[in-house]
Amino acid sequence: MATGAETALFNGTAVARSGEVLYTERHEVTGRCGNGYWVPEQHRVDYRKPDSDAAFATKTLDYPSGLLLPEMIFRQPDFSEVMKVTLDSDQVSIKWTTPSGNNKTFELAIPDRLVIDAGFDHFIRAHWERLTGGNSARFRFLGPTRGEHYGFVAEPANTGDFEARHEFRIRPDGLVTRFLVDPIYLGYDDEGFLTDFSGLTNIRKNRDRNFTAHIRYNQQNSPPCPLLP
Repeated sequence: MATGAETALFNGTAVARSGEVLYTERHEVTGRCGNGYWVPEQHRVDYRKPDSDAAFATKTLDYPSGLLLPEMIFRQPDFSEVMKVTLDSDQVSIKWTTPSGNNKTFELAIPDRLVIDAGFDHFIRAHWERLTGGNSARFRFLGPTRGEHYGFVAEPANTGDFEARHEFRIRPDGLVTRFLVDPIYLGYDDEGFLTDFSGLTNIRKNRDRNFTAHIRYNQQNSPPCPLLP
C-alpha cells in the first residue's frame, strides 16, 4: 500500500562549454512510495539566473497517465512563450504561444512507447537493467513545437565527460533526423538518480535558439524510497 505524499528536492546548474553558468534549476517533486519505489505525482521546476532568486521560467509536470506521459505547462515570460501539453485516453493536445506571439494548436494520437518531456528520465529507469547490461531501448519522443513525435534510441555511452557511474546516450533513430538533431548524454548514479544532462535544453538563448549546456544535478532532499523499480 502506498504511503502518504512526500516531497523530494534537487537542484541543477546549467553550464556552457565556455564554463559560464547560464542558469540554475530548482526541482520540487511530490509523490508517494508505491510497490516499494518512488512514484512522482507532480514536479515543479523553477529556472533562475545566477544572480537572482526570482524564477525567469517555470515548468510543472503532472502524471495522471503514467510516468512516461506527463502533462506539462512551461512558461518563459521573457519570450512571452507558453507551452501546454495535455492528454486524454488516446490523444495528445498541444497549445503553444510562440515567442513571435502566434498561437499554435496540435492534436495527435498517442503511439506505442511515447515519451513526453522529462518522461525520458523515467524511461531510463524503467529500462535500467537492459541499458546497464549493454543493450538499447527504442521509443517515440514528442516534439511539441512541431506537433509530431520522432523515433529515438537510448543506449549505453562512454564519453568520459561525466563523473557518473552510468552514462547513456539518447539519439535520433531515423536516418534524416540523425543529421538534424544532436544526441543528448545522460549520467546516473547507482541508485538511478540523474546526475548529468548534456545537450540542447528547453531554455531559450534568443527567439530562435535554445541553450546547449551541461547540467549537473545534486539532491537536496532524497525521496523516502528507491528510484529504481
